[in-house]
Amino acid sequence: MEPRQALNRRTRFVLLYVIVGLAIVAADLVTKVVAVANLVPGESVTVIPGVAYLFLTRNSGAAFSMATDYTWLLTSLAMVVVVAITWYSFGKLGSKPWAIGLGLIAGGAMGNLVDRLFRAPGFMHGHVVDFVSVFNEHGQGFPVFNVADSSLVIGVGFVIFLELTGRRIDGVRQTGSRDDS
Repeated sequence: MEPRQALNRRTRFVLLYVIVGLAIVAADLVTKVVAVANLVPGESVTVIPGVAYLFLTRNSGAAFSMATDYTWLLTSLAMVVVVAITWYSFGKLGSKPWAIGLGLIAGGAMGNLVDRLFRAPGFMHGHVVDFVSVFNEHGQGFPVFNVADSSLVIGVGFVIFLELTGRRIDGVRQTGSRDDS
């Protein structure tokens, strides 16, 4: 492949990565604004009885409310993750599935980062808005989550799948053939 073709190919995949990431940030932001405007903290709304509920809560920590006293550290870590994935993507990305997977991860990290930077109680200490509860109407037994959290989990799972099936970030399968999917 000529260098110009490789650059155009990589540019398309980087653009896909950026579009997926920004779409996740937008979806996360919109759903959080709607949740905050329409849900009452502590009150649950049944979506599917016994399965899915809307339950507004704010989380200063990570999943299961771990590290609640280290919001600044979680904020810093999210910034490093987004910058590292973006930098790595601009240099190596040559696969549509990897562009989607990394876009999901970066978009999810950015969605929660926006909360940590701009929501109360203050810059770098903001609490993340969570509103989806599964299996319990009051968010017990499983963490209450949001679009960004879902995107992170799906993206990480997808990237692990790509690695396990021999699909490399540069678009080459371990067999040596090009992965143009």
